Amino acid sequence: MTLADVRAFEATARAQSLTRAAEALHLTHGAISHQIKSLESDLGVRLVERHGRGIRLTDDGERFASRVRAAFAELTTAVHEVTTRANPRLLRVSVVPSFAA
Repeated sequence: MTLADVRAFEATARAQSLTRAAEALHLTHGAISHQIKSLESDLGVRLVERHGRGIRLTDDGERFASRVRAAFAELTTAVHEVTTRANPRLLRVSVVPSFAA
C-alpha cells in the first residue's frame, strides 16, 4: 500500500467519480483505477463498486474514506503548525499552475 494509492482512493471517494478524481490529481482514469485496485488488494477488502457508469463506496469504503479524510486533515494541520512556527512572517500564495506560468 502506498500513500499515492490512499490519495487516489480519497479523491475518488470525495468526487464519487474515477474521472473527476483523475482530473483533480492530474492522472489518468486508468491510473486511479489501478491504484484503487492495488489498495483493495493490499487491504483485502472491496472499497469501491462499479455502479452504472459511476462508482459507489462499499460500507468498508465509506468507513475507510472517513478515517483517511481525518488523517489527511491531521497531516495538513501538522504541516501548517510546523511551517508557521518556522517562519511566522512567511506568506504563501497558492495558484493553479497555468496562472503561475
